[in-house]
Amino acid sequence: MAHSHEHNHEEENTSWWKPALSLAMLVAGIIMSTTDVPWFQNGWIRLAWYAAAWLPVGLGVLLEAVEEAREGEIFSEFLLMTVASIGAFAIGEYPEAVAVMALYCIGEALQDRAVDHARGNIRSLIAFRPDKAVVFKNDKRETVDPADVQVGDIVEVKAGERVPIDGILTVETAVVNTAALTGESMPRVIEQNEEVLAGMIPCESTIQLKAMRPASESAMSRILHLVEEAAERKAPAELFIRRFAKIYTPVVVGLAVLVAFIPWLYSLAVPSFSYDWAEWLHRALIFLVISCPCALVISIPLSYFAGIGAASRRGILFKGSNYLDAIANVDTIVFDKTGTLTTGQFAVTSVSGLTPAQVATVAAIEQDSPHPIAHAIVSYQKPSDVEVSSLKNIAGYGLSATVNGQSWLVGATRLLEHEGVNFPDDLPEISGTMVAVAIDGKYSGYILLKDMPKDDAAGAIAKLDKLEIETVMLSGDKQAIVDDTATQLGMKQAHGDLLPQDKANHIKGLQDNGKRQVAFVGDGMNDAPVLALSDVGIAMGALGSDMAIETADVVIQTDQPSRVADAVTLGRRTRSIVKQNIVIAIGIKVLVMILGVLGVANLWEAVFADVGVALLCVLNSLRLMRAIA
Repeated sequence: MAHSHEHNHEEENTSWWKPALSLAMLVAGIIMSTTDVPWFQNGWIRLAWYAAAWLPVGLGVLLEAVEEAREGEIFSEFLLMTVASIGAFAIGEYPEAVAVMALYCIGEALQDRAVDHARGNIRSLIAFRPDKAVVFKNDKRETVDPADVQVGDIVEVKAGERVPIDGILTVETAVVNTAALTGESMPRVIEQNEEVLAGMIPCESTIQLKAMRPASESAMSRILHLVEEAAERKAPAELFIRRFAKIYTPVVVGLAVLVAFIPWLYSLAVPSFSYDWAEWLHRALIFLVISCPCALVISIPLSYFAGIGAASRRGILFKGSNYLDAIANVDTIVFDKTGTLTTGQFAVTSVSGLTPAQVATVAAIEQDSPHPIAHAIVSYQKPSDVEVSSLKNIAGYGLSATVNGQSWLVGATRLLEHEGVNFPDDLPEISGTMVAVAIDGKYSGYILLKDMPKDDAAGAIAKLDKLEIETVMLSGDKQAIVDDTATQLGMKQAHGDLLPQDKANHIKGLQDNGKRQVAFVGDGMNDAPVLALSDVGIAMGALGSDMAIETADVVIQTDQPSRVADAVTLGRRTRSIVKQNIVIAIGIKVLVMILGVLGVANLWEAVFADVGVALLCVLNSLRLMRAIA
């Protein structure tokens, strides 16, 4: 029996009055019965009262049973609850008939509310989507809903406002804040005819872009759709429970029939055995109520959905519950370096051969450049008040300028080579990113910068060590830089000078023909082949990349390495709670089923074994919604 809720979430969430009314009438009826209210002692009045109490909760379930039967799902939980409650009416157990339905509907409503809460957490992650767009039409600016923007329209976005739609930049250049998409605080420089994604923020000036796709197909919209559809990819435990329920339900219906009729057959063979039809029908109904696998069918998917919701609240987007299950089995996690374990932002670590005044002059030359290295130098040293003229940007090499009549070269060592300036032979071997400086054709010194580790990177590796997960770093950077970063983070294995195919070969070697479960954490498009090859692909800070979204199984929206450890912890907690729910549901049900057949358990206890256990499992599942410790 596959449990379905999609068609009636909203209706149930607005219909709490129905179980409330039924419970109020149920309690009132029990009180009137126990206090011997005269008019309520009439059998027909009691039947009418409890029938009226049953209708608000029972009619909907009855209609669901009919609808499921029309779709081929005859042995649904709705049929079980309907048969049990109508059977209770047939044997005069009116309060139990109402209680079965009322408590069942409360359990359903609580589950729906939990699912909606989890979905709300997911939606809140991208609730920042712009709700308006400024479009040029007939040489006039019009403010419209992003959904009304047509492909090819020219959209204008002021500095500090969010880009409402994916488009192609039409102005010469733009510096944009991509933190909403990638988690990176460093602005990114986008050139003319390059793509600008919805959610980015222009930093310095108003920009214009040509819409390249409808708002419904923007990167953010695809992410929301992707996460909301995550439940379609089932975890192994969830798939097993659903297959199990389809076989289990008709079996227990047959057993319930046998509970009622085998004693009758026995009484025919053994005349001394007194067969009470009402008593054995009552036991069969109790067996039927207890046997309903609601606790398993509701709580197992909810456990995974709650896990996905809890993860989304912390910026961890799982594409399906199967990946939440898979990450719990990971024993090795491989990290890319740049942009994954490091910030991708440069900081000056040392200066050699240059005076403070010369560094200030370099800052003056670099101050108008949008390049991250230029920002780092200007942040390190306030630019001097000198006249910079003949400034020229030599793409891929650096800058040349004239300062107070002197010719300055500022850039990579290949700039000095290109201009025929001699410099020490060991300069290119120094670990780090270097800005070499030459004045009037003579080498003067260098400024050394490094891509600094993220604040939580070392803590992330320590967390994974505690989880007994082996960590490895793979990078295309020089081995000396990779070794230096690994030492700072406490990683024992680090490999540099790697091409994408080299990384793939490393992953294959670590997987050891399926004996080890390997996750790879990368930061975007270049890592797509390795993300696909690993057992669990985790994209770090790459929500703007279509390829990363398509390839990765998990996306870390906050761009924090520590969230990888949180994802593993959450996967393990989810699997543990799923196992607990299976033990709780099956254990209690089997016990009460036996007691019911023996005549010890009554219909109230059967209701607890069904709805009560389901609620216990749901509440247990919702523990996942709490923040990860």
